[in-house]
Amino acid sequence: MKGFTLWFTGLPCSGKSTLARKIEETLLERGVNCEVLDGDEVRENLSKGLTFSKEDRDINIRRIGWVCQLLARNGAIAISAAISPYKATRDEIRSQHERFVEVYVKAPLELLKERDVKGMYKKAIAGEIKNFTGISDPYEEPDNPEIVVETDKESIDESTQKTLRTLELMSYVPGVDADSEYSADEEEKIKSRLKDLGYI
Repeated sequence: MKGFTLWFTGLPCSGKSTLARKIEETLLERGVNCEVLDGDEVRENLSKGLTFSKEDRDINIRRIGWVCQLLARNGAIAISAAISPYKATRDEIRSQHERFVEVYVKAPLELLKERDVKGMYKKAIAGEIKNFTGISDPYEEPDNPEIVVETDKESIDESTQKTLRTLELMSYVPGVDADSEYSADEEEKIKSRLKDLGYI
């Protein structure tokens, strides 16, 4: 199987890391070699000392993209779960990959504030955290992501299934014998999106 990069992007607390780990768990159960690069873990181990300025954010994302590229070209599925707020930088990373799948993890800001157990949004609104994405720093939505999951409307299992089914239809991951949990209508929506993007 050829490797590729599965790139989750979205606002803080949208569910990127949770979904990435669930996808990883499912793929490992299928015998697929994959690795998650979580934004917080990368900052601790690969990008320690970087600030949250635009320049440093771009450096961090480029580092993640480079590691993903190495993993993908060696036959693994590289799963990135980082905010990656700037469209131009994401597009730059995409251009460096032979196979790149962008997943926009979408949820309304009000819900994300409620989900925030660390209180980061509250601190950002109070001015205690500078350059916080979605409050004092912009988040630029993807124009044409291969997959959009709406974590305010879908359970983690539904978002996982949607992501995996899309990857199966793209022939990027092996399918399973079990019946799809999606209705014929939902399956057609996924196929229609992939046709519009030129994958099938």
